[in-house]
Amino acid sequence: MLGDRGQSGGIGRRAGFVALSVAVAALFLCPAAVSAQEEVETVELETLLPVAAPTGLSAVDTPNDRGSSINVTWELSSDDDGDGVVAGYEVFRSAHPETGFVLAGGVPFGVIEYRDSGVDNGAPTYYRVAALDADESQFFSGTFGPVEASIQWFNRSRLNALVAVIIFVASILYFVSAARSGKSLFIRRLAGLDEMDNAVGRATEMGKPILFISGLSSVSDVATIAAINILGEVAKKTAEYNTKLIVPCADPIVMAVEQEVVKEAYAKAGRPDAYNEDDVFYLTRSQFAYVAGVNGIMVRQRPATILYMGMFFAESLVLAETGSSIGAIQIAGTDAVTQLPFFITSCDYTLIGEELYAASAYLSREPILLGGLKGQDMFKLIAAVFLVVGVIAATLTATGVIESNFILPLLATG
Repeated sequence: MLGDRGQSGGIGRRAGFVALSVAVAALFLCPAAVSAQEEVETVELETLLPVAAPTGLSAVDTPNDRGSSINVTWELSSDDDGDGVVAGYEVFRSAHPETGFVLAGGVPFGVIEYRDSGVDNGAPTYYRVAALDADESQFFSGTFGPVEASIQWFNRSRLNALVAVIIFVASILYFVSAARSGKSLFIRRLAGLDEMDNAVGRATEMGKPILFISGLSSVSDVATIAAINILGEVAKKTAEYNTKLIVPCADPIVMAVEQEVVKEAYAKAGRPDAYNEDDVFYLTRSQFAYVAGVNGIMVRQRPATILYMGMFFAESLVLAETGSSIGAIQIAGTDAVTQLPFFITSCDYTLIGEELYAASAYLSREPILLGGLKGQDMFKLIAAVFLVVGVIAATLTATGVIESNFILPLLATG
Protein backbone atom coordinates (compact mmCIF):
# COMPACT_ATOMS: atom_id res chain seq x y z
CA MET A 1 0.00 0.00 0.00
CA LEU A 2 2.82 2.34 0.86
CA GLY A 3 4.45 1.66 -2.47
CA ASP A 4 1.25 2.49 -4.34
CA ARG A 5 0.79 5.79 -2.46
CA GLY A 6 4.42 6.80 -3.24
CA GLN A 7 3.96 6.09 -6.95
CA SER A 8 0.70 8.01 -7.03
CA GLY A 9 2.36 10.95 -5.33
CA GLY A 10 5.17 10.98 -7.94
CA ILE A 11 2.66 10.96 -10.78
CA GLY A 12 0.80 13.80 -9.16
CA ARG A 13 3.95 15.88 -8.79
CA ARG A 14 4.88 15.31 -12.49
CA ALA A 15 1.39 16.30 -13.62
CA GLY A 16 1.59 19.44 -11.57
CA PHE A 17 4.97 20.32 -13.10
CA VAL A 18 3.58 19.84 -16.61
CA ALA A 19 0.61 22.02 -15.81
CA LEU A 20 2.87 24.67 -14.36
CA SER A 21 5.05 24.58 -17.52
CA VAL A 22 2.02 24.91 -19.75
CA ALA A 23 0.81 27.86 -17.71
CA VAL A 24 4.18 29.61 -17.93
CA ALA A 25 4.39 29.01 -21.73
CA ALA A 26 0.90 30.35 -22.15
CA LEU A 27 1.85 33.39 -20.12
CA PHE A 28 4.69 34.19 -22.56
CA LEU A 29 3.02 33.10 -25.81
CA CYS A 30 -0.37 34.64 -25.35
CA PRO A 31 0.77 38.28 -25.80
CA ALA A 32 2.51 37.36 -29.06
CA ALA A 33 -0.54 35.52 -30.28
CA VAL A 34 -2.75 38.42 -29.31
CA SER A 35 -0.35 40.86 -31.02
CA ALA A 36 -0.28 38.77 -34.23
CA GLN A 37 -4.05 38.59 -34.23
CA GLU A 38 -4.30 42.34 -33.78
CA GLU A 39 -1.82 42.89 -36.67
CA VAL A 40 -3.82 40.66 -39.00
CA GLU A 41 -6.98 42.49 -38.03
CA THR A 42 -5.22 45.83 -38.64
CA VAL A 43 -4.02 44.79 -42.13
CA GLU A 44 -7.47 43.53 -43.01
CA LEU A 45 -8.95 46.75 -41.75
CA GLU A 46 -6.50 48.83 -43.82
CA THR A 47 -7.33 46.91 -46.96
CA LEU A 48 -10.96 47.56 -46.39
CA LEU A 49 -10.49 51.31 -45.94
CA PRO A 50 -11.14 53.38 -49.14
CA VAL A 51 -8.25 55.13 -50.94
CA ALA A 52 -8.49 58.91 -51.07
CA ALA A 53 -9.52 60.11 -54.54
CA PRO A 54 -7.33 62.57 -56.48
CA THR A 55 -8.26 66.22 -56.23
CA GLY A 56 -7.64 69.45 -58.15
CA LEU A 57 -8.65 67.96 -61.51
CA SER A 58 -8.06 70.26 -64.47
CA ALA A 59 -7.95 69.89 -68.27
CA VAL A 60 -6.77 72.33 -70.94
CA ASP A 61 -6.24 72.22 -74.68
CA THR A 62 -2.65 71.17 -75.45
CA PRO A 63 -0.76 74.30 -76.53
CA ASN A 64 1.28 74.56 -79.74
CA ASP A 65 -0.09 71.39 -81.34
CA ARG A 66 -2.16 70.26 -84.32
CA GLY A 67 -5.26 69.65 -82.25
CA SER A 68 -6.97 66.42 -81.08
CA SER A 69 -5.12 66.60 -77.76
CA ILE A 70 -5.98 67.72 -74.21
CA ASN A 71 -3.69 67.86 -71.18
CA VAL A 72 -5.31 66.50 -68.01
CA THR A 73 -3.71 67.27 -64.62
CA TRP A 74 -4.65 66.54 -61.00
CA GLU A 75 -3.28 66.50 -57.47
CA LEU A 76 -2.07 63.21 -56.05
CA SER A 77 -4.22 61.19 -53.73
CA SER A 78 -3.35 61.83 -50.08
CA ASP A 79 -2.62 58.09 -49.82
CA ASP A 80 -0.12 58.20 -52.70
CA ASP A 81 3.10 58.13 -50.68
CA GLY A 82 4.86 55.32 -52.55
CA ASP A 83 3.99 52.53 -50.09
CA GLY A 84 1.79 50.68 -52.58
CA VAL A 85 -1.59 51.80 -51.28
CA VAL A 86 -2.19 53.65 -54.57
CA ALA A 87 -1.26 51.52 -57.60
CA GLY A 88 -1.92 54.15 -60.27
CA TYR A 89 -4.46 56.41 -61.90
CA GLU A 90 -6.94 56.00 -64.73
CA VAL A 91 -8.28 58.88 -66.82
CA PHE A 92 -11.84 58.73 -68.15
CA ARG A 93 -13.44 60.97 -70.77
CA SER A 94 -16.99 61.59 -71.90
CA ALA A 95 -18.84 63.81 -74.31
CA HIS A 96 -22.01 63.45 -72.20
CA PRO A 97 -21.18 62.82 -68.53
CA GLU A 98 -24.74 61.86 -67.70
CA THR A 99 -24.43 58.78 -69.94
CA GLY A 100 -21.12 57.56 -68.51
CA PHE A 101 -17.39 57.73 -69.14
CA VAL A 102 -14.93 55.68 -71.19
CA LEU A 103 -11.34 54.89 -70.29
CA ALA A 104 -8.86 57.20 -72.05
CA GLY A 105 -5.65 55.87 -70.49
CA GLY A 106 -3.70 55.34 -67.31
CA VAL A 107 -0.48 56.33 -65.55
CA PRO A 108 1.54 54.87 -62.64
CA PHE A 109 1.36 56.18 -59.09
CA GLY A 110 3.15 59.47 -58.44
CA VAL A 111 2.20 60.92 -61.88
CA ILE A 112 -0.09 63.93 -62.02
CA GLU A 113 -0.69 64.47 -65.74
CA TYR A 114 -1.89 62.68 -68.84
CA ARG A 115 -2.12 63.79 -72.47
CA ASP A 116 -5.28 62.53 -74.12
CA SER A 117 -4.64 62.36 -77.87
CA GLY A 118 -7.91 60.78 -78.93
CA VAL A 119 -10.15 63.84 -78.81
CA ASP A 120 -12.17 65.31 -81.65
CA ASN A 121 -11.40 68.96 -82.35
CA GLY A 122 -14.16 71.31 -81.18
CA ALA A 123 -16.09 68.59 -79.29
CA PRO A 124 -16.90 69.40 -75.61
CA THR A 125 -15.17 66.80 -73.42
CA TYR A 126 -15.48 65.99 -69.70
CA TYR A 127 -12.96 64.16 -67.53
CA ARG A 128 -12.73 62.14 -64.35
CA VAL A 129 -9.67 60.56 -62.74
CA ALA A 130 -9.73 57.44 -60.56
CA ALA A 131 -7.11 56.33 -58.05
CA LEU A 132 -6.51 52.56 -58.05
CA ASP A 133 -5.66 50.50 -54.98
CA ALA A 134 -3.80 47.18 -54.94
CA ASP A 135 -7.00 45.32 -55.88
CA GLU A 136 -7.61 47.78 -58.77
CA SER A 137 -10.64 49.24 -57.07
CA GLN A 138 -11.44 52.71 -58.42
CA PHE A 139 -11.91 55.84 -56.31
CA PHE A 140 -13.09 58.70 -58.53
CA SER A 141 -12.47 62.41 -58.42
CA GLY A 142 -15.08 64.95 -59.39
CA THR A 143 -15.94 65.78 -63.01
CA PHE A 144 -14.16 68.56 -64.90
CA GLY A 145 -15.38 70.10 -68.14
CA PRO A 146 -16.25 70.89 -70.74
CA VAL A 147 -12.95 71.50 -72.53
CA GLU A 148 -12.34 71.52 -76.30
CA ALA A 149 -9.29 70.62 -78.38
CA SER A 150 -8.31 72.98 -81.20
CA ILE A 151 -5.60 73.47 -83.80
CA GLN A 152 -3.11 76.25 -83.06
CA TRP A 153 -2.11 78.46 -85.96
CA PHE A 154 1.38 79.04 -84.64
CA ASN A 155 3.74 76.95 -82.53
CA ARG A 156 5.27 79.44 -80.10
CA SER A 157 8.05 77.02 -79.20
CA ARG A 158 9.37 77.43 -82.78
CA LEU A 159 9.61 81.21 -82.62
CA ASN A 160 13.36 80.98 -83.18
CA ALA A 161 12.75 79.22 -86.51
CA LEU A 162 10.42 82.03 -87.61
CA VAL A 163 13.04 84.63 -86.74
CA ALA A 164 15.67 82.68 -88.69
CA VAL A 165 13.41 82.42 -91.77
CA ILE A 166 12.67 86.16 -91.68
CA ILE A 167 16.38 87.00 -91.47
CA PHE A 168 17.18 84.54 -94.28
CA VAL A 169 14.49 85.84 -96.65
CA ALA A 170 15.29 89.48 -95.86
CA SER A 171 18.99 88.98 -96.60
CA ILE A 172 18.28 87.29 -99.94
CA LEU A 173 15.78 89.98 -101.01
CA TYR A 174 18.22 92.71 -100.07
CA PHE A 175 21.12 91.30 -102.05
CA VAL A 176 18.94 90.44 -105.06
CA SER A 177 17.73 94.03 -105.08
CA ALA A 178 21.31 95.28 -104.75
CA ALA A 179 22.47 93.09 -107.64
CA ARG A 180 19.62 94.28 -109.87
CA SER A 181 20.46 97.89 -109.11
CA GLY A 182 23.95 97.32 -110.49
CA LYS A 183 25.86 97.10 -107.23
CA SER A 184 28.98 94.97 -107.50
CA LEU A 185 28.77 91.93 -105.20
CA PHE A 186 31.99 90.24 -104.19
CA ILE A 187 32.23 86.47 -104.66
CA ARG A 188 35.29 84.56 -103.61
CA ARG A 189 37.45 83.55 -106.55
CA LEU A 190 37.08 79.92 -107.61
CA ALA A 191 40.13 78.76 -109.54
CA GLY A 192 38.32 75.89 -111.23
CA LEU A 193 35.66 78.17 -112.67
CA ASP A 194 38.17 80.82 -113.66
CA GLU A 195 39.92 78.12 -115.68
CA MET A 196 36.68 77.22 -117.48
CA ASP A 197 37.23 79.80 -120.24
CA ASN A 198 40.80 78.64 -120.78
CA ALA A 199 39.67 75.02 -120.93
CA VAL A 200 37.05 75.79 -123.58
CA GLY A 201 39.52 77.95 -125.50
CA ARG A 202 42.14 75.18 -125.41
CA ALA A 203 39.64 72.67 -126.85
CA THR A 204 38.74 75.15 -129.59
CA GLU A 205 42.37 75.74 -130.52
CA MET A 206 43.08 72.01 -130.64
CA GLY A 207 39.91 71.28 -132.62
CA LYS A 208 38.81 68.72 -130.04
CA PRO A 209 35.47 68.33 -128.25
CA ILE A 210 34.53 69.01 -124.65
CA LEU A 211 33.09 66.14 -122.62
CA PHE A 212 30.59 67.06 -119.90
CA ILE A 213 29.54 64.36 -117.37
CA SER A 214 26.72 65.26 -114.97
CA GLY A 215 27.04 62.23 -112.69
CA LEU A 216 24.87 59.18 -112.21
CA SER A 217 22.14 60.56 -109.98
CA SER A 218 18.60 61.55 -110.98
CA VAL A 219 17.24 65.00 -111.65
CA SER A 220 15.84 65.14 -108.11
CA ASP A 221 19.37 65.33 -106.68
CA VAL A 222 20.46 68.90 -105.90
CA ALA A 223 23.96 68.13 -107.21
CA THR A 224 22.48 67.13 -110.56
CA ILE A 225 20.47 70.36 -110.71
CA ALA A 226 23.64 72.35 -110.01
CA ALA A 227 25.42 70.40 -112.76
CA ILE A 228 22.64 71.22 -115.23
CA ASN A 229 22.98 74.93 -114.41
CA ILE A 230 26.72 74.75 -115.07
CA LEU A 231 26.07 72.87 -118.32
CA GLY A 232 23.95 75.79 -119.54
CA GLU A 233 26.84 78.23 -119.02
CA VAL A 234 29.35 75.88 -120.63
CA ALA A 235 27.05 75.37 -123.61
CA LYS A 236 26.91 79.16 -124.18
CA LYS A 237 30.70 79.27 -124.42
CA THR A 238 30.93 76.26 -126.73
CA ALA A 239 28.28 77.87 -128.95
CA GLU A 240 30.29 81.09 -129.11
CA TYR A 241 33.52 79.25 -129.90
CA ASN A 242 31.85 76.72 -132.20
CA THR A 243 33.27 73.84 -130.13
CA LYS A 244 31.68 70.44 -130.02
CA LEU A 245 30.07 69.54 -126.69
CA ILE A 246 29.44 65.86 -125.85
CA VAL A 247 27.07 65.06 -122.97
CA PRO A 248 26.49 61.32 -122.24
CA CYS A 249 23.65 60.81 -119.75
CA ALA A 250 22.96 58.01 -117.30
CA ASP A 251 19.31 58.94 -116.72
CA PRO A 252 16.70 59.47 -119.47
CA ILE A 253 14.95 62.31 -117.60
CA VAL A 254 18.26 64.06 -117.04
CA MET A 255 18.96 63.62 -120.75
CA ALA A 256 15.70 65.32 -121.72
CA VAL A 257 16.38 68.25 -119.40
CA GLU A 258 19.96 68.66 -120.57
CA GLN A 259 18.92 68.59 -124.23
CA GLU A 260 16.59 71.52 -123.60
CA VAL A 261 19.22 73.39 -121.57
CA VAL A 262 21.88 73.04 -124.27
CA LYS A 263 19.41 73.92 -127.01
CA GLU A 264 18.36 77.07 -125.17
CA ALA A 265 21.98 78.03 -124.54
CA TYR A 266 22.80 77.77 -128.24
CA ALA A 267 19.74 79.87 -129.05
CA LYS A 268 20.77 82.59 -126.55
CA ALA A 269 24.25 82.61 -128.07
CA GLY A 270 22.72 83.24 -131.53
CA ARG A 271 23.83 79.86 -132.87
CA PRO A 272 20.69 77.65 -132.86
CA ASP A 273 21.80 75.98 -136.09
CA ALA A 274 25.01 74.73 -134.39
CA TYR A 275 23.06 72.67 -131.86
CA ASN A 276 23.15 68.92 -132.52
CA GLU A 277 20.64 66.93 -130.48
CA ASP A 278 22.70 63.75 -130.94
CA ASP A 279 25.55 65.24 -128.88
CA VAL A 280 23.37 64.99 -125.74
CA PHE A 281 22.37 61.34 -125.57
CA TYR A 282 21.35 58.56 -123.21
CA LEU A 283 24.00 55.93 -122.61
CA THR A 284 22.85 53.44 -119.95
CA ARG A 285 21.53 53.34 -116.40
CA SER A 286 23.96 50.64 -115.25
CA GLN A 287 26.81 52.18 -113.28
CA PHE A 288 29.89 50.48 -114.67
CA ALA A 289 28.39 49.93 -118.10
CA TYR A 290 28.03 53.72 -118.21
CA VAL A 291 31.66 54.07 -117.09
CA ALA A 292 32.81 51.70 -119.83
CA GLY A 293 30.85 53.66 -122.44
CA VAL A 294 32.23 57.02 -121.29
CA ASN A 295 35.78 55.64 -121.19
CA GLY A 296 35.30 54.46 -124.78
CA ILE A 297 34.23 57.97 -125.79
CA MET A 298 37.32 59.41 -124.10
CA VAL A 299 39.66 57.05 -125.91
CA ARG A 300 38.02 57.47 -129.32
CA GLN A 301 37.12 61.19 -129.27
CA ARG A 302 40.09 62.25 -127.11
CA PRO A 303 38.43 65.42 -125.76
CA ALA A 304 40.71 68.29 -124.76
CA THR A 305 38.57 69.19 -121.71
CA ILE A 306 36.49 66.96 -119.43
CA LEU A 307 34.07 68.37 -116.86
CA TYR A 308 32.74 66.17 -114.03
CA MET A 309 29.85 67.95 -112.30
CA GLY A 310 27.21 66.32 -110.08
CA MET A 311 26.90 63.25 -107.90
CA PHE A 312 29.46 60.49 -108.35
CA PHE A 313 30.05 57.15 -106.69
CA ALA A 314 32.67 54.39 -107.03
CA GLU A 315 33.21 55.21 -110.72
CA SER A 316 34.84 58.59 -110.05
CA LEU A 317 38.46 57.43 -110.02
CA VAL A 318 37.99 55.14 -113.06
CA LEU A 319 36.65 58.06 -115.11
CA ALA A 320 39.22 60.57 -113.90
CA GLU A 321 42.18 58.24 -114.44
CA THR A 322 41.09 57.52 -118.00
CA GLY A 323 40.71 61.23 -118.67
CA SER A 324 44.15 61.88 -117.23
CA SER A 325 45.68 59.20 -119.44
CA ILE A 326 44.58 61.00 -122.63
CA GLY A 327 46.02 64.34 -121.44
CA ALA A 328 42.74 66.21 -121.04
CA ILE A 329 42.24 69.17 -118.71
CA GLN A 330 39.85 67.91 -116.05
CA ILE A 331 37.64 70.04 -113.79
CA ALA A 332 35.46 68.25 -111.24
CA GLY A 333 32.78 69.38 -108.82
CA THR A 334 30.76 67.27 -106.40
CA ASP A 335 29.29 67.24 -102.90
CA ALA A 336 30.02 63.52 -102.48
CA VAL A 337 32.54 63.68 -99.65
CA THR A 338 33.81 60.14 -100.23
CA GLN A 339 34.70 60.89 -103.86
CA LEU A 340 36.40 64.25 -103.39
CA PRO A 341 39.85 62.73 -102.60
CA PHE A 342 39.85 60.89 -105.93
CA PHE A 343 38.92 63.98 -107.93
CA ILE A 344 41.42 66.15 -106.08
CA THR A 345 44.15 63.62 -106.85
CA SER A 346 43.42 63.00 -110.52
CA CYS A 347 41.86 66.28 -111.77
CA ASP A 348 43.42 69.66 -112.42
CA TYR A 349 40.76 71.62 -110.50
CA THR A 350 38.06 70.51 -108.08
CA LEU A 351 34.99 72.33 -106.77
CA ILE A 352 34.36 71.16 -103.22
CA GLY A 353 30.88 70.93 -101.72
CA GLU A 354 28.96 74.20 -101.94
CA GLU A 355 31.33 75.59 -104.53
CA LEU A 356 29.41 73.38 -106.95
CA TYR A 357 26.17 75.17 -106.05
CA ALA A 358 27.77 78.59 -106.40
CA ALA A 359 29.24 77.81 -109.81
CA SER A 360 26.19 78.80 -111.87
CA ALA A 361 25.98 82.19 -110.13
CA TYR A 362 29.73 82.65 -110.49
CA LEU A 363 29.68 81.95 -114.21
CA SER A 364 26.47 83.70 -115.24
CA ARG A 365 26.56 86.73 -112.87
CA GLU A 366 22.76 86.90 -113.03
CA PRO A 367 21.32 89.18 -110.31
CA ILE A 368 18.90 86.63 -108.86
CA LEU A 369 21.57 83.94 -108.56
CA LEU A 370 24.14 86.37 -107.18
CA GLY A 371 21.68 87.82 -104.68
CA GLY A 372 20.64 84.36 -103.52
CA LEU A 373 24.26 83.32 -103.08
CA LYS A 374 25.22 86.45 -101.13
CA GLY A 375 22.03 86.22 -99.03
CA GLN A 376 22.89 82.67 -98.01
CA ASP A 377 26.43 83.71 -97.11
CA MET A 378 25.14 86.57 -94.97
CA PHE A 379 22.71 84.27 -93.15
CA LYS A 380 25.53 81.81 -92.46
CA LEU A 381 27.60 84.65 -91.03
CA ILE A 382 24.76 85.73 -88.74
CA ALA A 383 24.18 82.13 -87.62
CA ALA A 384 27.89 81.72 -86.91
CA VAL A 385 27.87 84.89 -84.78
CA PHE A 386 24.91 83.62 -82.76
CA LEU A 387 26.61 80.25 -82.37
CA VAL A 388 29.81 81.81 -81.02
CA VAL A 389 27.89 84.11 -78.67
CA GLY A 390 25.83 81.18 -77.41
CA VAL A 391 28.91 79.05 -76.73
CA ILE A 392 30.59 81.89 -74.84
CA ALA A 393 27.43 82.63 -72.83
CA ALA A 394 26.90 78.97 -71.96
CA THR A 395 30.53 78.65 -70.88
CA LEU A 396 30.33 81.75 -68.67
CA THR A 397 27.09 80.50 -67.15
CA ALA A 398 28.53 77.04 -66.43
CA THR A 399 31.58 78.56 -64.74
CA GLY A 400 29.45 80.91 -62.65
CA VAL A 401 30.82 84.13 -64.15
CA ILE A 402 27.31 85.30 -65.04
CA GLU A 403 23.92 84.36 -63.65
CA SER A 404 21.87 81.77 -65.52
CA ASN A 405 18.66 83.76 -65.08
CA PHE A 406 20.28 86.53 -67.11
CA ILE A 407 21.40 84.57 -70.16
CA LEU A 408 19.02 81.59 -70.38
CA PRO A 409 16.06 83.64 -71.72
CA LEU A 410 18.34 84.94 -74.48
CA LEU A 411 19.51 81.44 -75.38
CA ALA A 412 15.91 80.16 -75.38
CA THR A 413 14.89 82.68 -78.02
CA GLY A 414 17.98 81.91 -80.13
